[in-house]
This record gives sequence, structure tokens and C-alpha cells, in this order.
Amino acid sequence: MARKRKISLSEEELVRALRNREKVAAEALYDMYSASLFGVISRIVTDAAEAEDVLQETFVKIWNSFASYSPDKGRLFTWMVNIARNLAIDKIRSRDFKNQSKNQDLENTVNSIDEQRNTAYKPELLGIKELVETLKPEQKSILDLVYFKGYTHVEAADELGIPLGTIKTRLRMAIIQLRKYFN
Repeated sequence: MARKRKISLSEEELVRALRNREKVAAEALYDMYSASLFGVISRIVTDAAEAEDVLQETFVKIWNSFASYSPDKGRLFTWMVNIARNLAIDKIRSRDFKNQSKNQDLENTVNSIDEQRNTAYKPELLGIKELVETLKPEQKSILDLVYFKGYTHVEAADELGIPLGTIKTRLRMAIIQLRKYFN
């Protein structure tokens, strides 16, 4: 497969093409600046997949808000770097990113420990199965489906033929009951 030649325009040509919303502008923008902008973003957002998402958001924002760019205030590259940097900072400050990072780190840590020690999750060895046996039968059946068999709440409601709200209430009551053993 032949490699496509990268597009390169002067800053003035690129600005004019962006103002006219020409296809060549989007291609040139990516070819000329993606590596540099990705470098700026990846210094802030260390996860490569997240950094790629921020890069994409950066190009979309550049394209959609190009009317606010003024060559009198600075160079195009400086303006784009500021957009990339601000989006990257917004990403790491966002609640979703923080929660995802916390959850991901814990999950990776558990998997890493399991792989190193060649262990598997076996609730019966932790005594959890015995604790679940102390629950009311209607709570136990829901807990078995949701936590041990991986059903969603909706799937559990369908399986047991009871309303979704009842599933959630019984599940919550079961969890409250089990917490008493650990507190």
C-alpha cells in the first residue's frame, strides 16, 4: 500500500483554508500538528488512549471555534497548544477521569496480584457464600444472580419475574445486612 504524502501549508494558507472550512485544512492541520499537540497532551494526560481522545477533542474544538482565532493576538500554533493544554487539564480535573483512574488502578492492581500469585476469585474461600446463606431467600437469589453470575439488575428482574424497583430494594437490603458482618 502506497504511503500518503503529508500535506504541508504555510501558516497563512492554513488559516485561509480553515476560515473557508476546506477539507484540505483539516488534513493539513492533522498532518502538520498532530505529533506536537499529542506531545503536549500526553505530558498532562499520561494514559495514551485518553490522550488520543483529548487530541481528537482538540482538533474538533479548533475546527469549530476557529472564528475566535485572531492572527493579531498570536501564532496559530500557540493558539492550538493552548486549546490542547486546556482540554488536557480539563480531562484530568474531571470527576469521571479521577473516578476512572481510581477504579482502573484498583482493578489493575487486583489483576496484577492475581496474575503474580496465580490466584482466582473464589467467594466460597472468603466465607462470603456462607454469609449470603444467612440472607432471606428472596435477597439471596438476587445477590446470586447479580454478584456471582454477573446479571444486570434488568436481567435479574426478567429472570425472577419481579419489578426492577423490587430487585434494587432487595439488593440494597441484602448489602446492608452483609455490611453488618464487616463493621
